[in-house]
Parts: sequence; structure tokens; C-alpha cells
Amino acid sequence: MTENAAAMEIAPEIFKQIQSELRDIEARENVRILFAVESGSRAWGFPSPDSDYDVRFVYARPMDWYLSIRPGRDVIERPLEGELDVNGWDIRKALELLLKPNPVLLEWLSSPIRYRWNDVICCDLISLADKVAHGQACLHHYHSLASRQWAVYIDGKDQVNLKKYFYAVRPAMVLRWIRTHPQTTPPMNFHALAAGIELPANLTSLLEDLLGRKSRSKELGRAPRIAEIDCFITAELDRAREAAANISKVRCDLSGKADALFRAIVKEATL
Repeated sequence: MTENAAAMEIAPEIFKQIQSELRDIEARENVRILFAVESGSRAWGFPSPDSDYDVRFVYARPMDWYLSIRPGRDVIERPLEGELDVNGWDIRKALELLLKPNPVLLEWLSSPIRYRWNDVICCDLISLADKVAHGQACLHHYHSLASRQWAVYIDGKDQVNLKKYFYAVRPAMVLRWIRTHPQTTPPMNFHALAAGIELPANLTSLLEDLLGRKSRSKELGRAPRIAEIDCFITAELDRAREAAANISKVRCDLSGKADALFRAIVKEATL
């Protein structure tokens, strides 16, 4: 089990607090955490000075827990304490979602900030994820995200919340990634996304400037809209609708592989 704070970006005292919280969850819930990552704006690459730490994890319980007549609750949610927002999914739930696939889980598996990471199990999960036809699901997910942010927080406004602006820009970037790399899972991090989709130099410069301003502003920081960024968002929303018709819908049945992986993980967690 490895830990990686990518962690130059995570203060040592916060990293230590997160590790303590994860150990407490394991002890109180009788679970084994398979991986825990940062899932919010810090992992996306555009945190504000007062951003929370959004810790997400996947865990396994001992085998007998899965053999009950009535299925138990398959999530663990901790009360928000200070800067820490910590919750996780049971491995059976995670595998079920991976087969759909679930873009949120794909993001967790590609997070650049890892608090816990079982190399063997995570390699198997990523290998399974790579075999899933994810294009359609991701296209729908990120189109919905960008559309909602645009409609609610940007369209018709003179000034916008910087956080909400990036909440529309990033899914628009993912939509371009899916159009140009339909067989590849889009990276979670903003800079990795930008590097892979060949944005125009002037747009890249505007985004970098806006990113710098957001990094110095609190969560409610505001700024005037930028025409070039607006055009990028709306253009990608329009192109996504066209791209949906051209992405392969062929899916193979991976339930057997998921079952085998689930059994292996639970057996190991029971030892």
C-alpha cells in the first residue's frame, strides 16, 4: 500500500490528519481501504485558498458481511469536519459502477493526489476500466455538467464566480478530449487535459491567467466573463451532440472479470 501526497500540494499536517481519519474509519467500520484520493478542485488543478479537502475512498469488508440476506449500506459518509470532506464506496458498489461506467469513479482512479493506494488492486481496477466502453457515458456526464454550470451560473451574467467558471470550462475540455481521444479515459487534472487537446495559444493564456486569479481568490471570488472562454464552452457543448452519434456503442460483457476481481479482493480483505 503506497501513499502519495502528490503531496507537495498537501500540507504535511493536513496529510497527517487525513491519514488519521482513514485509520479511524478502518477501525470503526471494520473495513480495509483499498485506495483513497483527492477528488475535488485540488486534484483538478484549480483550488482556491479556502478549498476543502475532498477525500474519496473505496473499501472492502470481510467476506461474511457480503453473505447476509439483507444487503448492508454500501457507502461510508463522515460528517464534514473543518476542511475535511471524507466519504467512500464499498468495492461491490464501485465495481458495479465501473461497469456502467461511472465517470466519477474513473476520475478517482486517475486522481494525481493519492492518500492510500494498493498498487496491485488499483492496477486491476484501472485495467478493467480501460476495457469498458466509456465514451458515451463520459460524453453524457460531462455535457450535463457543463450545460448546467453554463445555464445556472454563467449565461446572462456579466460577472461570474471563478469556481463556477472553471466548473464549466473543465467538462468542456473533457468533451474535446473525448471527441479527439475516444478510446482513452480523460485525465482528471486541468493541465493534463489542456496538454492533450491542443488549445489555441490565446485561449491557453487566458485560462492560465484566470487560473492564477482563482488561486488567489476565495471560493466566492468573481470576475467579468471572457468572450473567448465563453465561445470555447458553447462550441464544445454543440460539438458534443454531434460526437455522440459517432462514438462506438459496442460493449462487451465484463461482469465475469468484475466478479472474479471482487471475489479476490474480498478474500484478501478477510485474511
